[in-house]
Amino acid sequence: MLHCIRHQCRSLLRRPFTPSNPSNLILTKSSSLTSAQPLQLEHEASSSAANASFPYNIIQLFKQLRGSGLKSDGVKNRFRTLVSGLKSSQVDEIIDYLRTDDPDSAVEVFELLKNEYAFKLSRISRFVIAYVLAGQRRLKLLRSIFMQMLQEEGSGSGPSLCELLSVNFKCWKENAIVWDMLAFAYSRSEMVHDALFVIAKMKDLNIQPSILTYNSLLYNLKHSDIMWDVYNDIKDSGIRESKQTNSILVDGLCKQSLLQEAVTLLHQTDHVASFNTVMSSFSKMGFVDVAQSIFCLMLKFGVRPDAYSYNILINGLCLAGSIEDALKLTYDMDKHGVEPNAATYNTISKGFRVLGKISGALMSIQQMLTKGLNPNSITYTLLICGNCQAGKVDESLILRDEMLSQGYQLSYVSYSVLVSSLCKIGRVDEALFLLYEMEIVGLKPDDVMYSIIIHGLCKQGDIQRAIQVYMEMCTKRVFPNIFTQRAILLGLCGRGPLSEARMYFDMLTSIDDNRDIVLYNIMINKYAKLGMIHETLQLYNQTEEKGIDSTIVTFNSLIYGFCIAGQLTKALRLFNNIRDHGLAPTVITYTTLMNFLCENGNTKEMFDLMREMEASGVEPTHVTYTVIIKGFCKQWKLQESLLVLHHMISLGLYPDEVSYNILIQRFCKAREIKQAFELHDEMISRDLKPDGVTYNILINGLCVYGDVHDADKLFLYLRDHNFGLKKAAYMTIIKAHCVKGDVNQAMSVFSEMVKMGFEVTVRDYSCVINRLCKRCLTNEAKVFFSMMFSNGVLPDVYIYKVMMDALRLVGDHHSVNELLPNMVKCGFDDS
Repeated sequence: MLHCIRHQCRSLLRRPFTPSNPSNLILTKSSSLTSAQPLQLEHEASSSAANASFPYNIIQLFKQLRGSGLKSDGVKNRFRTLVSGLKSSQVDEIIDYLRTDDPDSAVEVFELLKNEYAFKLSRISRFVIAYVLAGQRRLKLLRSIFMQMLQEEGSGSGPSLCELLSVNFKCWKENAIVWDMLAFAYSRSEMVHDALFVIAKMKDLNIQPSILTYNSLLYNLKHSDIMWDVYNDIKDSGIRESKQTNSILVDGLCKQSLLQEAVTLLHQTDHVASFNTVMSSFSKMGFVDVAQSIFCLMLKFGVRPDAYSYNILINGLCLAGSIEDALKLTYDMDKHGVEPNAATYNTISKGFRVLGKISGALMSIQQMLTKGLNPNSITYTLLICGNCQAGKVDESLILRDEMLSQGYQLSYVSYSVLVSSLCKIGRVDEALFLLYEMEIVGLKPDDVMYSIIIHGLCKQGDIQRAIQVYMEMCTKRVFPNIFTQRAILLGLCGRGPLSEARMYFDMLTSIDDNRDIVLYNIMINKYAKLGMIHETLQLYNQTEEKGIDSTIVTFNSLIYGFCIAGQLTKALRLFNNIRDHGLAPTVITYTTLMNFLCENGNTKEMFDLMREMEASGVEPTHVTYTVIIKGFCKQWKLQESLLVLHHMISLGLYPDEVSYNILIQRFCKAREIKQAFELHDEMISRDLKPDGVTYNILINGLCVYGDVHDADKLFLYLRDHNFGLKKAAYMTIIKAHCVKGDVNQAMSVFSEMVKMGFEVTVRDYSCVINRLCKRCLTNEAKVFFSMMFSNGVLPDVYIYKVMMDALRLVGDHHSVNELLPNMVKCGFDDS
């Protein structure tokens, strides 16, 4: 296509132009239309024979209609009746008659038939009116008529229209204007072939195209080198170029990446638009320093920069991260009398936002508002994005409301940022509302936005709604991407039934071209955590059969699965084979194995693995250090464990509650209660909140290895200050008082535990009753036994036997005989 245009352009433009009088301009005044030769039209004999008064009756009726201001219903109806029966040739005759008798009426009839009655006017009538309008210098309406005409005629109509003009309108006045406007209209309609053909015919008729027509043609050809052929034709014709001519050439050279040639052309112009075009091109390519040089060249040539000139450089500097230099330019604008506009401040604000300096972005927009410049949609978008980036989602939502009240519509970017930010903080319902709002205003959410919301719903455990949104996006022909599929599967594995997760997984992986290892990893990890090693290996073998490359995540899940299933040897064997698959163990791989080695008492192997990890250059995490601390604690190397704690802190890896709980428990067991409480205080100093596990360990330590009274004091303090004590803490205190023989205190705490709503089981009663019986406190044991029944907890055979043995030991045969029927009734015997 481009080759055809190039060939035709060059062949047509080579035709020489020989004006009869070079000094005459194209748009010169002409004599009146009455001196023009009458148009020779062929009329149907039957039409003139049937009505000898035609076209005068139509014309007279039109004059009556015009005299009434086009409001007389009676005249309008008669005129409509006559018009409905007219033929195209008859309309041609009417307009031809009026152009000499009353040119204004000719135009009015033409417009009335075209606009009011939707009459399909012929080419002849359109050209007649074109000449009338050219004579009246009504060029805007002339251009409009030609543009509409060419839309109907379409591409390739140039030769036939030129033929009609050449034959029927050869000697008409204003010929040059009509031909030039036809060429211009073809160019504006992007029918370049036809425009070139008309210009070639104009040369044959010694009619000079105007610079406006040439500029339009240059603009349409600026992406190709044919632009130069048109420009050379302008030079050869001797026509005077306009400022726009040079700007179009410069723009064309920039579009063709001929920037050096564009810079050369700048030496021949004083048009600021040309300099802006070159600066913008260099700036977009990242050469903001070259753009600054062009700016200096503009000043040297005495061309005054405008706001757009400064904005180009400011945007380039902001993109390059030179926000301070961009700010200096805004001050330079004021100094040289160029007022910064909304685009200037929006660009500066965007630069601050990209650098994460939200306060700077807000300050820039505040300056804009202070200057009385109204915020536009770009300003609001920048503010919304900036506030979301700073975590101020509610402020962004207020801006959204303000934006809508000002009549602005949110862009896709604004909706996307708001939806993502709301999902991050768990406000998925609001995000979903914005998604539906987008659809109402005509913006179509894409698969990424749906994925964000589906992922958010899955994280909240609302799997059913996630699936519902998933189905909605499919019905709207927004096809889910791989991230959506992963989110759904992850949600089903996290909160949904395992059978549903497996069903969905099988559906996704049954497609032949689905080779996403992440889907397999999600399912393998779920089975591994549940200790279902058979299913884990089955899926792994499936990846091998399909030729899907496993990742280190796959092997980490398999190793964890073997470990939790008690198959540590197989886990270590798999670990040693990882590098055979072209993979390297990660810190998760090492930490998982170290933890299970430690749990199994293989601390030597654990420390060997730790040294191997260090030799491999794998950086430990705080979890890794916690495992190491646990290893030292298992070996009763408490000082070494403290050294590890302080070493990890010095590396910037901060321990969590688990790390401290391990140490506190081991120091309690070592009867170093004071050190245990010092670790508790250290937790608090590091902004770590001790949890129920921490306090249960401390209470148990005081009860078993310290003073029960101290344990009571700690228990009461924690209870009174709502520290969220767990049931284990209550049971620890109860058991300690039972051992001590303080039954009343034990019963008081037990009753309080029941009152607090904790679920009390047979095992809890069994612990208390067994301890009381061992201390021969059978009467007290009987009280707890009765309490079981009153609280709806049925004793098991173990409690019956403990009670029976204790009662026989003290010789309370009466109570034994009372218990026997209940025991038999519950299905137990006394064998």
